[in-house]
Amino acid sequence: MSQCAIEVKGLTKRYGLLVAVDHINFCVRDGEIFGFLGPNGAGKTTTVRMLCGLTRITEGKAYIYGHDVVGEHMFVKSLIGVVPDISNLYYELSCWDNLLFMGEMHGLSKSERIRRAEELLKLFGLWSRRNVLFKNLSKGLKRRLTIAAALMHNPKVLFLDEPTIGLDVMGKRVIWRIVRELNSRGITIFLTTHNIYEAFRLCSRVAIINHGKIVALDTPARLKKLISAEEVLEIEFYPSNPPVNELKRIKGIVDVRYSGSTVRLVVSDPLKALEGLIRYARMNGYSLNMVSLRSADAEEVFINIVGGYSAG
Repeated sequence: MSQCAIEVKGLTKRYGLLVAVDHINFCVRDGEIFGFLGPNGAGKTTTVRMLCGLTRITEGKAYIYGHDVVGEHMFVKSLIGVVPDISNLYYELSCWDNLLFMGEMHGLSKSERIRRAEELLKLFGLWSRRNVLFKNLSKGLKRRLTIAAALMHNPKVLFLDEPTIGLDVMGKRVIWRIVRELNSRGITIFLTTHNIYEAFRLCSRVAIINHGKIVALDTPARLKKLISAEEVLEIEFYPSNPPVNELKRIKGIVDVRYSGSTVRLVVSDPLKALEGLIRYARMNGYSLNMVSLRSADAEEVFINIVGGYSAG
């Protein structure tokens, strides 16, 4: 088994009577892309802040490559790069000067700062814009430079908080490509995201946190098998959609959600559910305009595991 790049043992954070993170345990393996998901207020950001030494740990331990986050804080800082969801770069500085300043903050020599800045600007496709002020970059380019800045001191672990938030489809794909490229170069990546599809697409393993507790941790493929229903029926009713509570009474149907005019039914037994739906439609004056069957996707997995909370 690979060495733990990040190891968490009984990690807990309390704010008065509120337990934001509740005795969680996990190991992020050396060289993997690890996803960390959960609803709003689940404890994701608090966990990351404790791992980065930005928030005091109430109870438990956290290690980065075997080094105590609290007891060896300064050394741990040299091992990690942190990309917050809101950029921490300076709007009035150019791309080049932002990277040089970040390198100086990490104690790099002048020659090393120049070498790393040039290397990263070229890697991230920003070399031609090196003299452009940060404030004049597009959202996607701002995101790229923020990630580059976190890599100036060549960390072994990169924390990415919502790396594609606010980006268009093409911008997201560029960031995904960069994440994979960085990982192929040996960087361990800890990724928090609101996008369940992003996590399942990028990560080798995903942890789901809810109410401060880890409720699931496994590969995307195995997480899909955690729900009893692995099939989804998609149906359009005419003239309107029936009440949710009536559809839930039909045998074989586990969950019901509306998506526009389409009803998405998570089912444990597709044949039994479809027979019940046809019978229900006939008895109540509905017709079924469209029927499709597919495997449960990432959204169904997430909702079933956390018990109906929306991703956040």
